[in-house]
Amino acid sequence: MSLTIPIGSTVTITGGTTKTYTPDGVQVTNGAHLIDASETDFRIRPSIVVRYVAPKLLADGSYTKGKLSAARTLPQILASGKTVFNVVRAEIELHPEAAAAVLLEMRKQGANMLTASCFDNFWAAGSLVF
Repeated sequence: MSLTIPIGSTVTITGGTTKTYTPDGVQVTNGAHLIDASETDFRIRPSIVVRYVAPKLLADGSYTKGKLSAARTLPQILASGKTVFNVVRAEIELHPEAAAAVLLEMRKQGANMLTASCFDNFWAAGSLVF
């Protein structure tokens, strides 16, 4: 079992329609809650939560990793009338001594794991055959 993803690649998203997400006042520890206010039906209003946990200095002089996360929730009303909350989440844990280039490469590799064709069957059906 193996797969291939590009390393050192350029990732570009094209097409689509730009949506603006604005803060709505919901309190998020170390973060923010934003909504697509153009969706007038609050039951299916998409939202994004972003959080940052700073690295911490330990007693021995070393640091923990910081954590950056973003989650987009897309509510859906099912045929039964029940509402479900579909979520896509991205998270990076990074040591504070890591260079900016490391963070950039991690972001690109994360995008590749979401969009590379070798992951299509995994994301569609959970297939572990690569």
